[in-house]
Formats: sequence, structure tokens, C-alpha cells
Amino acid sequence: MRKPGVELRADPAYLQAFGKLIARIEESLAGYTGKAIPVYVAGGAAVHLYTGARYSGDIDASLGRRMHLPDNLEVAYRDRDGVTRTLYYDMQYNDALGLLHEDAHAASRPITVPGVDPRRLDVRLLSPLDLAVSKVSRLEKHDREDILALAQAGLIDSASFRTRATEALPNYVGDETRVRKSIEIVCKLLDDAAPGH
Repeated sequence: MRKPGVELRADPAYLQAFGKLIARIEESLAGYTGKAIPVYVAGGAAVHLYTGARYSGDIDASLGRRMHLPDNLEVAYRDRDGVTRTLYYDMQYNDALGLLHEDAHAASRPITVPGVDPRRLDVRLLSPLDLAVSKVSRLEKHDREDILALAQAGLIDSASFRTRATEALPNYVGDETRVRKSIEIVCKLLDDAAPGH
């Protein structure tokens, strides 16, 4: 499940479960002949696909078109350690609720999902920077861990993160003071985690 330029480090069993869920969405498009529908994957699922870190039990994704999703979007699988896990598509996810750069969808990275026709579903991961920015407005413990995992994989750094997050602020509605503090917290985390620090 990769395309040149996007190195996926996820557990192979997770990749297989992810592919099954996306294939079920494609199956629901029987008879559809329009342009490929973008699927923008965010959250812990995208972090795991990029880094292999923390398993996420849900897929946070937004669709580039309105469509009816099937009901059976849940898959059980065994991870690399033999632990039984469940992966489901989060029907409640909405990328309008957090901080997100206005060009995040345009900057997303396409991946190949075996068994899914890219002419029908264009599956994309938010870029590592936009993924980190999307976690700032909540910034719970697992969000910090996800951001650090992206940094440890060499996918983001403090300076680039600060620029992208600051550029995203004009489109954010909410307590901007709190979000600005969160940006500073993340920049310090990234600086502290930088090689040679």
C-alpha cells in the first residue's frame, strides 16, 4: 500500500484491515462513473500509516464528495504481537472542528490501497505537517505522542511546524489564545526531541 514518495511503516495487518474498510466504501459506489472521490485520511490512522507508532482504533477521514457510507465499516485483525484489535471508520469525524491549513487537502499525499480502484477512490494522507497541525487544537496526551512520532520519523521539524500552524490560524474559529499556546508547546516538544538537543 504505497506510492513513490510515501513510505508507509504501518503494521502489515493494520494495512490489510485499513484496505478492507476502504474497499467496502468503494464497493458501495457500484455504478458510479464520475471523477475519483478523494478520501483524506487524518488522525491516528494517518500517523500509524506514516510511522508505525500507536495503533489507532478508528479511521478519521473526510470525503471530497457527499456520499452514503455502508454500515459495515469495522474490521477485526491481529496486530504484529498477536493482539486482537478492531479498526472502524469514524462516521462522526469532521475536519472543520480543529486547526487545519487551508491547503491541507491540496498538500495531501496519495497512497495506493490494494483492491481499491484509484479511478473511483483517491485515498490520500494529510501531509505530516498538516497532520501535526490538525492535532494542535485538542493537544491531548496521544496528540503530543503522535506529533513526536512524526518528528522521530524525520517527517516534521519545529520551524516548519510553526510556519504551517501559524498560517492555519486565520481560518480557525475558537480560542486562538489557547491554540497559540499549544503551538508553542508543540514547538518546544519538537525542539527538545531534535537530534543533538
